[in-house]
Amino acid sequence: MEVLRERVEALRHLAIAPAEKGFGTIAAGRTVTAAALETQRPPALGGDFTMPLLVLKDSALRHNATAMADWCAASGVRLAPHGKTTMAPQLFARQVDAGAWAITAATIGQAQVFRSFGVSRILIANELTDQAGIGWLAAELSADPDWDCFAYVDSVAGVRLLDDALAAAGASRPLRVLVELGFAGGRTGCRTVAGALAVAAVAEQASQLALAGAAGYEGGIGHDAEPGTLAAVAEYCGKLRDLGVALAGMISEPVISAGGSAYFDVVARELAGSGPALVLRSGCYLTHDHGEYARIGPAERRGGPALIPAIELWAPVLSVPEPGLALACAGRRDVAFDQGLPVPLRIRRTDGTTEPGGGLTVTRLDDQHAYLAVPAEVTLTPGDLIGFGISHPCTTFDKWRVIPVVDEEYRVIDAVRTFF
Repeated sequence: MEVLRERVEALRHLAIAPAEKGFGTIAAGRTVTAAALETQRPPALGGDFTMPLLVLKDSALRHNATAMADWCAASGVRLAPHGKTTMAPQLFARQVDAGAWAITAATIGQAQVFRSFGVSRILIANELTDQAGIGWLAAELSADPDWDCFAYVDSVAGVRLLDDALAAAGASRPLRVLVELGFAGGRTGCRTVAGALAVAAVAEQASQLALAGAAGYEGGIGHDAEPGTLAAVAEYCGKLRDLGVALAGMISEPVISAGGSAYFDVVARELAGSGPALVLRSGCYLTHDHGEYARIGPAERRGGPALIPAIELWAPVLSVPEPGLALACAGRRDVAFDQGLPVPLRIRRTDGTTEPGGGLTVTRLDDQHAYLAVPAEVTLTPGDLIGFGISHPCTTFDKWRVIPVVDEEYRVIDAVRTFF
């Protein structure tokens, strides 16, 4: 992954445009780069950065990368974090440096971004039917014999389409494929183990494909950590294990991949040691959150590593138009809202002092406004800053192209670029 590190280092010296959210003032009169920010360490709050401002906490990123790597090593599993969460090569480099085996993509477009930064092993966790994308994949397989790539198949028709497209594009070596097992009402994936084995038999005979194992995704089974949901996840993993074990007799060095960010502890418990090498694809662990994953993730049931939320959104109070209501300058253009609303964490007064969120609650978001329910004992004034935690990192990262990284004193020490 040396190429990845070199290209990430080049990003650190690329000028940040004043058009990037938050940088309109600090980058207007001088050249600002991530490398310069590391040296200058300007304050993120109360300085030259405009609001709202999304920040990443460096100490939490470091902790989470190490904690997950240690947990995976102790659990006997590999980690291929899902790159779609952040689409940030600088964060991929942190994950690789902590021992990640690969980076996962959901689309050919994402894989193209990863390859442009030198990622040497990519797991495309999806079926491929786009002719132009498959053509690019064939060319990449031919151009670099050391590049390792996996993709999914879940139907005989899909196997034949992929095989024919790779052959038509002149691929010089086969693409490794995992047979995906799904569940009733879920997204992609064969609905039965028998059906998956039938697809595997066809894939095994394809000239441009190399059968490599099985894969699945358990995250769609539920959105809570109730005993019934965890039992359903375990039952699904049992079927995936049966498929993986059956395929292991057909191939050498088989792989089985599963594990989103909510139930990867159950996946590891049910699948690690079953024969095929288990590859987890959890993506949100690096930043964690104050919402969805804090509520239902493995750490809450002591089944996984203890993670620290690394993302905060800071926004000023704009108006207190009536008792019990305040409006902050942050909305759906700035933060995720699909898996829960932002969580007020802290109030930073105009004099720089801070205090806890004091029972503030976000009740609704407009495009650029957060509606805050304010308890009677809390006073907010226009100009106060509110620090919010977020729920669901995936749909927060995609709203920012450059994100400051801060130390414990909220001084900016880096800037992460995203490539959505």
